[in-house]
Amino acid sequence: MSAPASRALRRCICNARPSTSLLRPATSTIAQKTSRRWQSSESTNPKIATIVDQIGQLTLLETADLVASLKTRLNIPDLPMGGFMAAGPGGAAPAAAPVDEEEAAPAAAEKTLFNLKLEKFDPASKPKVIKEIKAMLGLSLVDSKKFVESAPKLMKEGVPKEEAEKIVEMLKAIGGTVVME
Repeated sequence: MSAPASRALRRCICNARPSTSLLRPATSTIAQKTSRRWQSSESTNPKIATIVDQIGQLTLLETADLVASLKTRLNIPDLPMGGFMAAGPGGAAPAAAPVDEEEAAPAAAEKTLFNLKLEKFDPASKPKVIKEIKAMLGLSLVDSKKFVESAPKLMKEGVPKEEAEKIVEMLKAIGGTVVME
């Protein structure tokens, strides 16, 4: 069949069809039928929807203040810089149980969370210290080298006493000096 004949045949077939909307629905009807969860307003609580709209209109600084306020009000601790990797292979520590006010006073006297600071290191053991910092903090080799060379520098924040003592002893054994603050 020649090209003009095939075009004429296609035109006849297209004109013979009663309506293309019966065979293929329009894209607007498909979009209306498929509702996404984030677009549906049927199951969303109106109170939550207004809060989400208000949060969406906040600036970056206002959002940071909101997050800080929520953390203090809901008593959510800050995660260390390493995130879950900083918890170590043993996993995260279990959440502490609520403490009565009478028991809180003696616990406040004894410090349980410490900040670890790399004070100095033996120049001969610098590669060992870099390797240990790399493994402990999850940094790249270049970043861990820069970290060690910029000592004294804060390594970890909010470390439990037992873990902090292990880290101090381990780095002392390979030639580093770490201080618990």
